[in-house]
Amino acid sequence: MASVFSLQPLPSSSFICPLKTTKFQTLQSFQKPFLISSFQSTELDPKIPQPVQTFWQWLCDEGVVTAKTPVKPGIVPEGLGLVAKRDISKGETVLQVPRRSEEELSEIQGTQLLSETMSVKDYWQNEFRKVEEEVILRNKQLFPFPITLDDFFWAYGILKSRAFSSIGSQNLMLVPLADLVNHSAKVATEGHVQEVEGPAGLFSWDLLFSLRSPLELKAGDQFLVQYGLNKRNADLAFGYGFIEPNSARDAFTLTLEISESDDFYEDKLDIAESNGLGKTAEFNVKLGQSLPPTLIPYLRLVALGGTDAFLLESISRNDVWGHLELPVSRANEELICKVVRGTCKSALSGYHTTIEEDEKLMEKGNLSSRLQIAVGIRAGEKKVLQQIDDIFGERELKLDKLEYYQERRLKDQVTLC
Repeated sequence: MASVFSLQPLPSSSFICPLKTTKFQTLQSFQKPFLISSFQSTELDPKIPQPVQTFWQWLCDEGVVTAKTPVKPGIVPEGLGLVAKRDISKGETVLQVPRRSEEELSEIQGTQLLSETMSVKDYWQNEFRKVEEEVILRNKQLFPFPITLDDFFWAYGILKSRAFSSIGSQNLMLVPLADLVNHSAKVATEGHVQEVEGPAGLFSWDLLFSLRSPLELKAGDQFLVQYGLNKRNADLAFGYGFIEPNSARDAFTLTLEISESDDFYEDKLDIAESNGLGKTAEFNVKLGQSLPPTLIPYLRLVALGGTDAFLLESISRNDVWGHLELPVSRANEELICKVVRGTCKSALSGYHTTIEEDEKLMEKGNLSSRLQIAVGIRAGEKKVLQQIDDIFGERELKLDKLEYYQERRLKDQVTLC
């Protein structure tokens, strides 16, 4: 498969040593590319902003792109993107690289997106204070202009929306030119990024970050990829600033936890871990789709107690999980229904609009892009919450008709006799 263009890595910068954290990723930089050839930026659409044209010229001068490079920046419906200069085959290598305001936030009141946004905001405020105290104020001669918290947030936003994940690690890579690649819902596959060996100079080879085209393209078509099939609309909004109208992207994350104060905490934790879960488990419930298969068994495990606790004494932890995949007792089943429904109702009460009000706003079609995202996110979350409430509401109505553990055990004994 033909290579579209290659970039070579820069040695790791020691300008700022990233703080170690399990929540956020560190930044990886690149080495200066080996010069091959260059071409002029006159090929670009004159409507492209001058800073982008200047950057393109720098890429040409540095040999990052060549006369054979079949893509270039162009004006596309999303704003800026990469456009094919010639036909590109499906699967062809496209790129190789070596290793909101407070008022707008109020529009997503009650949503998980707001909770996640505020959590990240608090985290980076604390990180900025550390960097300001330990680096900026101690080295004022290195910073000719004041660096504010807004500057810090801007830098994080650029990193979050434009960086690629390094293969096999938690690091991020900022890839010049590649960050122009836009997302398309039409791309139904992932795995466009690979690591391959390739030339890093005249006499050396290195691992290359390889980006391949998921679609066949004609000259003039925009090169597009899939940002993540499993990402929620909230993830797309937070990371990239857009959402899809596809309802399959609408989701709500239920977070469950085995309390350390539970009398059977150790046993429950052991059972959860034996089945790929833990003390805390997150379940993404998507609009129009079935509940995650491990959600109800985990709920039953968390709620297990009283006379049902004898199940925890089973010799095999897998046997316990097998019992939890079916109703344990009426009390256990009733408890999980009430808890889940109560959670849904509490979450729904946190939104300042109803689903019907949001739908009317979207039907009018005169929303700003940011407000359209906010309304789409909150409407989607509320629909999923209503869906979860309906599922467990129906389950409550069937409590007297369900077959529980003791009844199943009695039937098995009768069969054996």
